[in-house]
Amino acid sequence: MNIREELEEREVRDLSPYAAHARNSLGRDEYEPPCEIRTVYQRDRDRILHSKAFRRLKHKTQVFLSPSGDHYRTRLTHTLEVAQIARTISRALRLNEDLTEAVALGHDLGHTPFGHAGEEVLNTVCPDGFSHVEQSVRVVEVLEKDGEGLNLTKEVRDGILNHRTSGRPATLEGQAVRLADKIAYINHDIDDAIRAGLLTEEMLPREATAVLGHSVRLRLDTLVKSVISNSRGRDELVMDQEVFDAMADLRSWMFRHIYTNSLAKAEDEKAKRMLAMLYEHFLENIDTLPQEYIHLIWIRHDTEERVVCDYVSGMTDTFAIDTFRKLFVPVGW
Repeated sequence: MNIREELEEREVRDLSPYAAHARNSLGRDEYEPPCEIRTVYQRDRDRILHSKAFRRLKHKTQVFLSPSGDHYRTRLTHTLEVAQIARTISRALRLNEDLTEAVALGHDLGHTPFGHAGEEVLNTVCPDGFSHVEQSVRVVEVLEKDGEGLNLTKEVRDGILNHRTSGRPATLEGQAVRLADKIAYINHDIDDAIRAGLLTEEMLPREATAVLGHSVRLRLDTLVKSVISNSRGRDELVMDQEVFDAMADLRSWMFRHIYTNSLAKAEDEKAKRMLAMLYEHFLENIDTLPQEYIHLIWIRHDTEERVVCDYVSGMTDTFAIDTFRKLFVPVGW
């Protein structure tokens, strides 16, 4: 018996009967011989961690566009916080932490530069529409490794595809990531907004903080414990209704006051116009795309609009700004 087989035996022995066991995975689209050391979910996690799309997350906006301070979240630090919260939930419920971590690390790979502002404009200009959720799956299935994709298991791809609020992941590990994503961004976005001077703890809705707590630390503790205490021995992950409603109210409040109506979003319209211009430029100049994207048109027969959307959505904030400057800002002699 090799190490992987020992790990699979340990999963069967130690994990919850509702956990996703690696040996029972639905597998990959293309068969690969098993690894002697790592389970399929460990391999998926490692592939995501070493991908180019994962590395680019460090220069993509979470809420604050290209913040000058060192301590504001980026899309990468958000991803790491989601992974930490989801693993805490999974460990407490005896779920498969490797699958949980793989889904968490991959859930936002398809996010655009400039956060949801970038997603909105690409959804407008691209004939097929754009969703960062679906794009995250396209990144791992198609775009990584120069068009070969990462050949991840179906469980990981399902978790990535269904991590948004309306999604219904097929595994409890995917459900853990879906909840952890909300828990993470609501609380760290409050933390960043307080740091930026856009709000104070006292400005938050009292009805929500009375239930969840009056600090980021207390709210995280309340939310995570609610998931764990209400989900033990069940085939789905749930929260106490009062806690869930308070989280939903706090999320709605953040959308009204920070995500869509604050000084933090003052530059969004500029970012949208810039990405729209980049999209139109590369659509009119397909031959200037990197070769790996041109191959998607030649070999996969993807539409030019889809491939240009792939290229622009994959840019970091800084690369998008630099590319725009080179293309549209004149340089003096």
